[in-house]
Amino acid sequence: MTDAQELQDLLRSASLRVTRPRLAVLEAVHAHPHADTDAIIRGARRALPEVSHQAVYDVLRALTDTGLVRRIQPAGSVARYEARVGDNHHHVVCRSCGAIADVDCAVGEAPCLTASHDHGFAVEEAEVVYWGTCPGCATLRTPQ
Repeated sequence: MTDAQELQDLLRSASLRVTRPRLAVLEAVHAHPHADTDAIIRGARRALPEVSHQAVYDVLRALTDTGLVRRIQPAGSVARYEARVGDNHHHVVCRSCGAIADVDCAVGEAPCLTASHDHGFAVEEAEVVYWGTCPGCATLRTPQ
């Protein structure tokens, strides 16, 4: 868990004013990786009960725009947010329950950023999503 001073420093480093809604949302994202907006609203309201839905959406947009938070949206899923940024990691998603976990690049330092043909693009990020069944759902499927 990231403490309040670290969160304030993160906001300042991104040239964002430190406000109670920004702190509450950033704390919720750090506490609940891969959370959807509803879960972040609930988390932010633990620290700041009066924060509105619109304020949370606005803060998430600002945090994403400044690179403090990463927005991911696996196919068929709502947008989710995480505080792990800047390392080009990937995700594994359960087809049954939608659970998401982080996966580091398979080989060396982000080899997936070297496209076979970049068509002139300056590639900054690659998104790889592994799909499967999480251990909990696999256990439910296995006859006892």
